[in-house]
Amino acid sequence: MINQGFEEISLIKLLASGGPFMWPILLCSVIALAISLEKLLYLRTIENGLTELKSAVFDFIRNNNIKAAIAYCDSNPSPAAKILLSGLSKFGSTKEEIKDSMEEASSFEIPILESRLNALSTISHVCPLLGLLGTVSGMLKCFRIIQLKSTALNPLIPSDLAGGLFESLISTLVGLIVSIPVFIAYNYFASRIRHLVSKMESAASQMCNLLRGLD
Repeated sequence: MINQGFEEISLIKLLASGGPFMWPILLCSVIALAISLEKLLYLRTIENGLTELKSAVFDFIRNNNIKAAIAYCDSNPSPAAKILLSGLSKFGSTKEEIKDSMEEASSFEIPILESRLNALSTISHVCPLLGLLGTVSGMLKCFRIIQLKSTALNPLIPSDLAGGLFESLISTLVGLIVSIPVFIAYNYFASRIRHLVSKMESAASQMCNLLRGLD
């Protein structure tokens, strides 16, 4: 409950007073939260498994057991494993061919890491605009009341405009409250993905050198 003057307003009533554009803003917040939680768990799993993947695959290669390295990568569903698998499948080829194969695999796997980031970016930009629409809607209600009062030659009192002004402020406030953390989350995940891609590229380069050393 939120205390407003002498009466208490429930959160639902407070949000409902923000007008019809509040509901798409709230829907966006739920979608953004779901994407953020999914992304957080997914990236953590990939990052934690990368060190183990490198250690196992590199040990197989050093022991000249390419078949075991291929089988290990084939059983691992992570994007890093698929990139390394594409390089292992080219064992015996030139270094350039191995690198080209892993780069081609990267072009398919990296977008998987970046999936739904565009949705977060879109939500962070759309929510303030929805809040602005709510502001315009509230102001239009105020001017409509002014017009009706003037036409009827009735005195205008502050309470006549309170509803429209409240709608304007609440919709703008909630739009910003949702968009700011979503924008921060987008940049955070983009940064983590760039770091992870860098580590995957380093692992691919190291494996390429190991494979060439066996020839």
